[in-house]
Amino acid sequence: MLQIRYVVVLLIMPFMVKAQSTAVTLSGQITEPDTKTGVPFVSIVLKTDKDSTFKTGTVSNDEGRFTMADVTPGKYILVISSMGYQTKTKQVLMGNLSPFLDLGAIAFQPDTRQLKEVQITAQQAEGLHSKMDKKTYSVADNVSQIGGSVLQAMKNLPGVTTTQDGKIELRGSDKVAVLVDGKQTALTGFGNQTGLDNIPASAVERIEIINNPSAKFDSNGNAGIINIIYKKNKQQGFNGKVGFTGGLGALWEKQANLPGIRPQYKRTPKFNPSVSLNYRKNKVNIFFQGDWLYTETLNRNEFGERIYDSGDIVRQQIKRNRNTSYATVKTGVDWNMNDQNTLTVSGLFNREKIIDRGDIPYFNADLSERRRLWQFLEDEVKYTATATASYQHKFTQPGHVLNAGFNYTFHREDEKYFFTNIMPDYTGEDSFKLLSDEQVFDLTLDYIRPLKYGRIEGGIKLRKRNIPANMQFFPGLNSPIDIDAGGWAEYKETIPAVYGNYVFESEKLELEAGLRVEYVKVDYEVNPGHNTYKSDGYSYTQPFPSFRLAYKFNSDNKLSIFYNRRVDRPNEVDIRIFPKYDEPEVLKVGNPALRPQFTSSFELGYKTQWGKGYFYSAAYHRIADATITRIATQVPGELIIYNIFQNAGRSYNTGTELIFQQQLAPWFTFNTNVNIYRNTINAFTVENKYPVPTTFTSALQRLTSGNVKFNGMLKFAQKLEAQLTAMYLAPDIIPQGKIGSRFSLDFGLKKQIQKGRGEVFLNATDLLNTLNIKREVNGNGFRLITNDYYETQVFRLGYSYKF
Repeated sequence: MLQIRYVVVLLIMPFMVKAQSTAVTLSGQITEPDTKTGVPFVSIVLKTDKDSTFKTGTVSNDEGRFTMADVTPGKYILVISSMGYQTKTKQVLMGNLSPFLDLGAIAFQPDTRQLKEVQITAQQAEGLHSKMDKKTYSVADNVSQIGGSVLQAMKNLPGVTTTQDGKIELRGSDKVAVLVDGKQTALTGFGNQTGLDNIPASAVERIEIINNPSAKFDSNGNAGIINIIYKKNKQQGFNGKVGFTGGLGALWEKQANLPGIRPQYKRTPKFNPSVSLNYRKNKVNIFFQGDWLYTETLNRNEFGERIYDSGDIVRQQIKRNRNTSYATVKTGVDWNMNDQNTLTVSGLFNREKIIDRGDIPYFNADLSERRRLWQFLEDEVKYTATATASYQHKFTQPGHVLNAGFNYTFHREDEKYFFTNIMPDYTGEDSFKLLSDEQVFDLTLDYIRPLKYGRIEGGIKLRKRNIPANMQFFPGLNSPIDIDAGGWAEYKETIPAVYGNYVFESEKLELEAGLRVEYVKVDYEVNPGHNTYKSDGYSYTQPFPSFRLAYKFNSDNKLSIFYNRRVDRPNEVDIRIFPKYDEPEVLKVGNPALRPQFTSSFELGYKTQWGKGYFYSAAYHRIADATITRIATQVPGELIIYNIFQNAGRSYNTGTELIFQQQLAPWFTFNTNVNIYRNTINAFTVENKYPVPTTFTSALQRLTSGNVKFNGMLKFAQKLEAQLTAMYLAPDIIPQGKIGSRFSLDFGLKKQIQKGRGEVFLNATDLLNTLNIKREVNGNGFRLITNDYYETQVFRLGYSYKF
């Protein structure tokens, strides 16, 4: 019955994803059979295999080389002819896998009929990739989320969910690697993802979701990769786009405060001016992207109850009013030195300023007695600067390229906290300051060579990463702060890697097989005076294979099998030794003994398409060893809970994803995405060492969960578009408990004006104000139940103009 219900939901709630078109480039070289020299001015014609209709044609150059661009995949006849030579014909298959498939040298001898094959280049449009390994979406088409952050823009995409703490989940896992223009940066995190709720969507052109990355990608991120592509125009002359978005959030109060604290934010303003400029002339292209995002947000409004086995009950509220100012400038230049060599140099600077004002009252069970009021002011500034140089050499053969790149990132985290600890008998004032400077050097070299039926890829990468951090505590009267847990620590990471990838395609089969080998050495040095933790680290050399095999029944039906092995290394903040006191009775602390999580993923995918729609289904299974998660424990005799990262043993994620798209009419397209999965966490025992060794044991946990998304696009007269998005997330398990169900509805309108140069939009996120997060955590001697009524409803109005 459960399966029948999901099928019914699938049929009545389709969700919009645009179909994908593919273009192809063909190349080869006509040569003399004896001398191997090129034959110039040879006529090369491509005709359809079905009815010999002319498709395209060209003439070989002085070296006998030829190129045919923008060819649609399919079966063709290649015809080669010239005065004094025998005309050649042969069937040619244009596949979807490789951007370039090389014919190699085609011997063209008198009175001899011989034909080689062709080389293909694919360009991706929006929707599901023909390989079924990734999906690509335009941010501008996500009408209900225009003007918001990248995190908000992604929450409506198939297979993607978001968490309250600003992370993306793919198929129920937050172990996602987030790239910017194909590279890891401090903006989005080198390990764990971060900062996505502050990156303006106005700066982004499109978003790629890669569930099954090949070996050429870094091995971290077991759930997959999100690639954020920034805007960059390459039109001739001077052109650009300017825009402004304003909005209001928290128009209505979801849940009133507990007694005696400062008001929660209401009617919170949002502002986002943006500008994108581009100048291209001859061999030089200069680009600039600037954004400023200012928001006031009720970032957290969590009501909780801690129930202890001893009979104690603590009721609490965590209210955090946040002001964020986020400014980003990205600029660079592309220099096409000649037809074979291109150099791109770019830089990015970002400043993020966060001011948090928080109130955390602690009461007894019936709210008749306030035991403590903890107030805090967080003043945090983050600076990020990146410098990138990319060089590409194109060999004579189209698609035969060598890419070299260097990327440097500097990221400073300057964080100050000021606390007021209001107790029944006294008031204390405490503070701390954290300063962390991260530097990352990445050097890459990638080589691609087309083959007759595919291509080979190979490359190397070297990363050096260093993060010194210093925490200083300033205790006040009767301070609860553990001053002996401060001091300095330094994270050092070295990762050399090498990879190879082979792609083959025939009329019925597609094969992509690769291997990445990484050596990782991590050292975490801790000041000798720390009261709990000592210096630690790890190293390993591991293979990370990837494999995809597909069978094409015909041009509209394909079955694919995927396998890959990936790793999630602990990030520096996961092992950071300093306790965090923004919540004084539920402390978060890192763990230097944390080790990497290794995951093997298996997937079976099937896609069938028709004229105005398609259906895609995938069954997947992931096995994770040394699962990384936070474990909450209570020290005997205390009411304080310590949340510490641990390796919780083996876990499993098994599920199915379904996408169904259909255009019913020129004015209405809809699509649905259903993701059903079962999470299993084996029984495990761990020991939290801070502040004293405490053991926690968990029995096996298992729960079936999932989500359903509906997205409909309507196009009206006068270039008016509308979008409606509905999302339901079922209850799910976390290592010590579960998280409740969630539902939201988004709506947006967009209209083109000023002869298509201007655009206005109006949208609403969480229109019905129904999205809140309920959690239950069970620890050793306590149970914690929380419900977070944080700000989710936002109305936005915006305008943009292209010139």
